[in-house]
Parts: sequence; C-alpha cells; structure tokens
Amino acid sequence: MAATVEIDESNGAGETVTHSITNSNMGSTDAVNLDPVAYPVTPGNRTYIKYQKVHVTAMGGSSKIDNLKVWRTGALGAGGVHAHITNARLTSYAGALTYATPVATAVTNVDQTMPSSVPATANLGIGGSLTGSLTATGSSDYLGHQITTDSSATAGSTSTMNYQYDEVA
Repeated sequence: MAATVEIDESNGAGETVTHSITNSNMGSTDAVNLDPVAYPVTPGNRTYIKYQKVHVTAMGGSSKIDNLKVWRTGALGAGGVHAHITNARLTSYAGALTYATPVATAVTNVDQTMPSSVPATANLGIGGSLTGSLTATGSSDYLGHQITTDSSATAGSTSTMNYQYDEVA
C-alpha cells in the first residue's frame, strides 16, 4: 500500500494551516484555494507568497519518502510576466524556509526560477536538507513561491504545479 500524501498551505498572521488544498492559484491577497479572477495582480506587482508543504499523513507500507521535486508546467502568460520564483533549488539550498505572514514583496531566499520541467534531483528539502527523508508521518520544508510581473503584464496565466517524491517500500 502506498503512502498518503497531501499538499498543505499556511496563511495569515499566526499561521493557519489548510490541509489537502485544491489549488495553488496566486493573486493579490493571502488566501488558500484563491480565486485569481477576484484577486488579480496589478501589473508591476508580485503575487502574495505561497507557503506550502508536502505532508505525508500515512506511510502505508512505505518505509521512507525522499527526493522531493517541484516544478511547474504551462505558460506564465503574455507580456510582462517576469518569473515564477521559489526557494526550491538544486544546489546551495538555504535550509528550511521560515514561515512569516505572507506578503506581496520580495522574500529572502525566494529568488530562484521555478523549474518548468522535472528537476534531475531533489529541489525541496526535508528537515532543512535536500537529502532529508521522512520515515514516519510528517512534512517537507516550506515551498515558498510567487509570481513577479512588470508594468506590461497582461491577465491570463495558467500553469500547473507538479510534485514528485520517491517512496521506498
């Protein structure tokens, strides 16, 4: 039997955790399962940062979960969308990102371009390390990510977040 895994998101001052989110939509407010039409990003601004974790809720018959990889597929939109940035990285991992009230400004260590294809190796840590693992229920480090735009950005970006991990029986 396989492990049971969900994506959790933290929001708000004081950190409210929502388990098993339904989307990673980004916009001009700090909200889980956000409606981007209701909260569009003004060109020249950033989206609010998303703080998300890969959460193993049951190990099933597995003895270890590791090698966490995150990336996006799909276009970022027309004109002026600068980048989908993240703390996920293949080298020089800065350790576990600390939760802070989400903002629509630059966040320390959330400065790498989100990969647009599956990374060759882990790019999201467990316990502050890219070589970390879970041998019981628990969570990854935070995945922090946001979209940056410039003044010529236009509405209409759709992409898909992808999460992958290795599971040892």
